[in-house]
Amino acid sequence: MTRTIERTDDRERATEGPACPECDGSIVEAESRAERVCEDCGLVVSADEIDRGPEWRAFDAEERDAKSRVGAPTTELLHDRGLSTTVGWKNEDGYGQPITGERRETLRRLRTWDERFRTRNARERNLKQALGEIDRMASALGLPETVRESASVVYRRALEEDLLPGRSIEGMATAALYAAARQASVPRSLDEFEGVSRVDRTEVQRTYRYLARELGLAIEPADPEEYVERFASELDVSSEARMLARDLLRDAKAEGVHSGKSPVGMAAAALYVAPRLTNESVTQAEVSDATEVSEVTIRNRYQELLEVADSV
Repeated sequence: MTRTIERTDDRERATEGPACPECDGSIVEAESRAERVCEDCGLVVSADEIDRGPEWRAFDAEERDAKSRVGAPTTELLHDRGLSTTVGWKNEDGYGQPITGERRETLRRLRTWDERFRTRNARERNLKQALGEIDRMASALGLPETVRESASVVYRRALEEDLLPGRSIEGMATAALYAAARQASVPRSLDEFEGVSRVDRTEVQRTYRYLARELGLAIEPADPEEYVERFASELDVSSEARMLARDLLRDAKAEGVHSGKSPVGMAAAALYVAPRLTNESVTQAEVSDATEVSEVTIRNRYQELLEVADSV
């Protein structure tokens, strides 16, 4: 009977972990020093243990993900977040040699079933198509990966809250990407989005307002100054004209002239006025081609900017 109790006690003690020989405290593994140390008194019970941690150091999460060799990190840009496997498209074996016709047919069937298992229901097929649209439009507009990730998160939220019935996948994807670009303060106009999207401008505007309202997206009004540098580079105006264009827009914002007006139109007007004030040759047609703003809008806006500048 005594032996059974002792064995039971030993078994319970083994499950709790070894105790410190000095104070009966708990032992912890110090992987950074390859030691086993008492948590209470600090006694080093054993040293020179095998360090099972990585041989590299990382100072933030991004650097840790970049140095890790256990696979790619998850991403919102893929419908399955990159957690599934993919059957390669090459008809070659592990040695790079072409495979026979019978095995080629087997691989073709495997690819078909793999694709079916990755998109098992309508929700996943919807998400896969939408994320593909977001990636295509972002590449055409030159948007960074952070904006693509944000747009994917916005679309996933819309899908989870059942906001898609009655609306097209292309329209929701375009609106999500436009909202993400606005949140990141990356200047892209609605005309540019309309040029790469499969839906018209009216649907993009309507869907964007619906998304922002239903999801409670915190998006500030677009700043006309954000468009100055990009359009100025296309027009090849001097740095003096760029600074003057920003000053004109700041004065207009201070007087509230920009309220209710297109920020792209305001930026185009400033880039028409500023080079003329610095004795540079820029025509309304050139500004209209670079900014995709009509010459009528440029004429109306630049007169307002001059009036504000005179009053200031």
